[in-house]
Amino acid sequence: MTNTTEADFDPYMTAIIANRIDGIIREMTNTLLRAARSGVINGARDFSCSICTGDNRLLASAEGLPIHIFGSHMQTKAMCDFAGDELREGDCYLHNDPYSGNTHAGDHTYLVPVFVDGEHLFTAVAKAHQADIGNALPTTYMAGAKDQYAEGALIFPAVRIQKDYQMVEDVVRMCRSRIRVPDQWYGDFLAGIGSARIAERRLKELCAKYGKDQIKAFVRHWFAYSEQRMVQAIRNLPRVTLRNSGAHDPFGDLLPDGIPLNVSIDIDPDEAMIEIDLTDNVDNVECGFNESEACTSASTITGIFNALDTSVPRNSGSFRRIRLKLRDGCVAGRPQFPHSCSVATTNIADRLVNIVQSAFAELGDGWGLAEGGLGMGAGCAVVSGKDHRVDNAAYVNQLFLANAGGPGSPLADGWITYGLPVAAGLMYRDSVEIDELKHPIAIRFLRLMPGTGGAGKYRGAPAMEVAYGPKERPMEVIWPCDGTVYAPKGVRGGHDGLRCQHWKVGANGQEEELPNIAVLTVRKDEYVKGNQAGGGGYGDPLERDPRRVLTDVLERYETPDRARDIYGVVFSGADAEAMKIDDAATRARRSELRSKRAA
Repeated sequence: MTNTTEADFDPYMTAIIANRIDGIIREMTNTLLRAARSGVINGARDFSCSICTGDNRLLASAEGLPIHIFGSHMQTKAMCDFAGDELREGDCYLHNDPYSGNTHAGDHTYLVPVFVDGEHLFTAVAKAHQADIGNALPTTYMAGAKDQYAEGALIFPAVRIQKDYQMVEDVVRMCRSRIRVPDQWYGDFLAGIGSARIAERRLKELCAKYGKDQIKAFVRHWFAYSEQRMVQAIRNLPRVTLRNSGAHDPFGDLLPDGIPLNVSIDIDPDEAMIEIDLTDNVDNVECGFNESEACTSASTITGIFNALDTSVPRNSGSFRRIRLKLRDGCVAGRPQFPHSCSVATTNIADRLVNIVQSAFAELGDGWGLAEGGLGMGAGCAVVSGKDHRVDNAAYVNQLFLANAGGPGSPLADGWITYGLPVAAGLMYRDSVEIDELKHPIAIRFLRLMPGTGGAGKYRGAPAMEVAYGPKERPMEVIWPCDGTVYAPKGVRGGHDGLRCQHWKVGANGQEEELPNIAVLTVRKDEYVKGNQAGGGGYGDPLERDPRRVLTDVLERYETPDRARDIYGVVFSGADAEAMKIDDAATRARRSELRSKRAA
């Protein structure tokens, strides 16, 4: 390990350049957000930007989604391996192959090698989830696909799309001929390239200002500093082996028992190493829930970082202190071709984040987190059809209308805007008004569900419920939901969050409950409704500050019944303005509940 006490280490310059590079990534992010055309990118912000070194190490990611950026260096390595000596300034590569470093086929990644004085110093990475990738169904989540061929996606294993800064039009024609709304895709395509080119320009300017040697020294120091911070964080942990388990929901006849998941975490504070063993998991399954290696790595590393000091930099320097044990041909390891990894970025990945971060709660109070809410259900469906308002033009988009509830932690309640464990609150929720402007969709309601977060000393955030349908023409609706059977778990006495549930409501008002994996057509005057999951709670609900419980009831995060029956908090006053905590009755009620628990 390089020691940052070496003579040429300048902590002030290191901090300055680190912030400059984060600023470059934020400019990349703003470019992609403002220039993209599809709602999944310019509304929900389902994309990430990062910068890797020329020798394929993740340098910085600012506010990238963990599931996207923790594997960026695997994609830049694929680019370097495929291009070899042909890698040149002015190149740009498109990568979405889950078998050579990408997350899943639905994430198109734009890779621009950055040369300074003829030397490949950096690679700019812009990854964006697409509304459509040419799959057999109008979705980027093919839960039922037996293999990659059945998905039908166009696969680009680090394919050159620009040479000498000029577009390779053959690739563009391929995509336009296969993707359902080609103009929308092409706008996103240009935005992704533009984002990476912005980084190329700014990195060259950075090197011109400080000199290439100073920038190379910064890279060395930044990785060494990051590793030392990780060493310090691990040495604050006890020597222990943590084991945890979970499961993905059953999926029809394909997975009648679901997918069991196991993780073992060995913490060695003397060596300052954490080893994550995922080899004790089932083989690849015959559907789209297999993890790519990038998603397996990113989701487990996310769970580790969620449980550590939040100020430790997330890059290849700190990654040196994490060792992964993966198995080939494993559902949560390295997939065996051609098994489908279509849903790799969410379902199993969300479960891996949850079981890793919640395993740390076994260390005692103050450690780990509960499980975060999950479920790519109706609120996160892919919708498509013909728009009667625009000459029946085709439309397709991934919705992110409703969020799952965040997990309770040792210090705080769960985030309402959490989204999913793999996104960690960094995505945006769709605007109802903008979705209705962009698409022929009528959104009937979007609301929080009181009393649906896992109770605890720090509670999980409540679930969100949504309902929508088409205005005129039929709408295709597809989602691959988890969390309808196995709810997000609470830890250290905290309660579980609410499970997901969905219905199709007919024109006559009759409700039909839907399976977790849905592919359906919704017609005029029909609609779908459903909820994402609530987050798990952390700690004993009877230890929650009664003032917090009162606020929760007033804000309608909790119900008066749950306040009394679960939290043991009794109020005087019938309406919100007069409601106050009855201290004596609360002490008596909590004593009563503890006695019942002990019995």
